[in-house]
Amino acid sequence: MAVLLWVSALSLLVWLWLAVGHGFFWRTDQRLPARRDPGRWPRVAVVVPARDEAGVLPDSLPTLLAQDYPGEARVILVDDHSSDGTGELAAALADGPDGGGLPLTVTTPPPLPEGWTGKLWALRHGVELAGDAQWLLLTDADIAHGPTSLRELVAAAEGNGLDLVSQMARLRVRTGWERLIVPAFVYFFAQLYPFRWSNRPGGRTAAAAGGCSLVRRTALERIGGVAAIRGAVIDDVSLARAVKRSGGRTWLGLAEQVDSVRPYPGLGPLWRMVSRSAYAQLRHSVVLLAGTVLGLSLVYLVPPAALAVGLAAGWWGPAVLGGAAWAVMAGTYLPMLRYYRQPAWAAVLLPFTALLYLLMTVDSAVQHWRGRGAAWKGRTYPRPAEPARHERRA
Repeated sequence: MAVLLWVSALSLLVWLWLAVGHGFFWRTDQRLPARRDPGRWPRVAVVVPARDEAGVLPDSLPTLLAQDYPGEARVILVDDHSSDGTGELAAALADGPDGGGLPLTVTTPPPLPEGWTGKLWALRHGVELAGDAQWLLLTDADIAHGPTSLRELVAAAEGNGLDLVSQMARLRVRTGWERLIVPAFVYFFAQLYPFRWSNRPGGRTAAAAGGCSLVRRTALERIGGVAAIRGAVIDDVSLARAVKRSGGRTWLGLAEQVDSVRPYPGLGPLWRMVSRSAYAQLRHSVVLLAGTVLGLSLVYLVPPAALAVGLAAGWWGPAVLGGAAWAVMAGTYLPMLRYYRQPAWAAVLLPFTALLYLLMTVDSAVQHWRGRGAAWKGRTYPRPAEPARHERRA
């Protein structure tokens, strides 16, 4: 009983600290900062890397082409050697009745060289074709934008002197597994990279969301272009770190009119989404993996276990402490559930979801040790490339 009592007390203390001392990571009020229209709207190039995305393009690409942007803008879709007709479909959508007003360029990059991830190689090719665009909107092929999304991103960046403005797209939550896992995915990301800390000028924390990142052209050039992060599996965080290290100002928040249209119909696709990069997030470190497993267990699994064991054995101390920690945990999860329009009672399921994430993280490490590494769209990155190792030293 003594061990359970002390462990449950430690878990409660950790949750109290997380609730008030960890950048208020659980709050969902980090939205686009105050917007101010610039005197002259800058030129923007929207770069969309796409590999086998024919299934989602009809729901995403027309929203980019129909952007209500007062300045000069164009869309560059980089068809990364797709096998499903992604490039042809993109061209047909642009020529169709819903094509919108922005011009579209469809291009294919040269074969993928060693040391690059596919997405970053495609982005580099798109950026090279962006001409004299002053801003680059890097957005994924499964992201749908509201009609004024680009305008508001640029106004927020120009009006606040920012070099990188990123919004975490609202992911789809239609199936039962999506409702269970997706809000927690964003919650855990915010816990790892508290948005307030990331948005603090000069702070050490830096993060971005790869689905929607508007970067100033000069800031990207200052860090050495996309090549500076060419081997990074978690490219969005790597980009934010590089921009911030170079003296740039970054901002990250939750989206209001940026949504992912990619479906995750079952547990398998969601599992792969998390496990493909979880071990890379831990810098492929066994020590960090062990610490993560112990940390997740202490923070998320001990409270319900202490409550259940305490009630079953009549040990009221662990039961009270475990129940209190579980209550604080659920309370911090409620804002994210509201953001995703999910019922409040789902907050009590967070320990179960955390257990799934723990298993996904362990599976990510196992796949790496088996030489499969981070696999995505038919490509596998078995070990970090040189830029990723440089990033870890920074």
